[in-house]
Amino acid sequence: MLRGVADGAGLAGVLDDGRITALCLGPGMGTGDREAGLVGVALGSRGSTRLVLDADALTILSLHPDLFAALHEGCVLTPHAGEFARLFPDIAEKLSAPATKGPAYSKVDATREAAKRAGCVVLYKGPDTVIAEPSGRCAINSAHYDRAAPWLATAGSGDVLAGFITGLLARGFSPFDAACTGAWLHVECALSFGPGLIAEDLPEELPKVFRALGL
Repeated sequence: MLRGVADGAGLAGVLDDGRITALCLGPGMGTGDREAGLVGVALGSRGSTRLVLDADALTILSLHPDLFAALHEGCVLTPHAGEFARLFPDIAEKLSAPATKGPAYSKVDATREAAKRAGCVVLYKGPDTVIAEPSGRCAINSAHYDRAAPWLATAGSGDVLAGFITGLLARGFSPFDAACTGAWLHVECALSFGPGLIAEDLPEELPKVFRALGL
């Protein structure tokens, strides 16, 4: 059930198991040379393993242009605003600049441009989560009005979202569909639980959400 991974070589050995088709790297991982090695090995498994990169893995990508260049269509990046700015500083600057004439440069525009540059799906988190793939295809998962769930802004919530997406990838969803479905389920679980939620509560709500869907 559990296998320790000490370094990149250890991860490569684990990924030799063809049953492993999806991998999440980043939450609580660290940003040193060892961790950069893990990201490099994961990106090198192109074609056999789909990959969600979150949290510290996004910081690593921002520090290592060679690893950013190794991103491929099987990857999903899940940055919040700060991580997005580290990965795509020029795009973030353009997004934050005051609009002096129309049409204004939007979060949709920014996420599409980021996905095209990265060559993979980018999920730009927020109450207006935007998911885009390199082709320009885009979706918005809005958590406003009757779907507002401000209690999602809690430590570890984004890590759970990354896990949801990874699980869906392992079930055979495409990267874009996994990101869209994971974002929707994330909000539904928060709404199901209600205020007072902590990150660990989210996966516990999934069975209830699935039952409500008739699954």
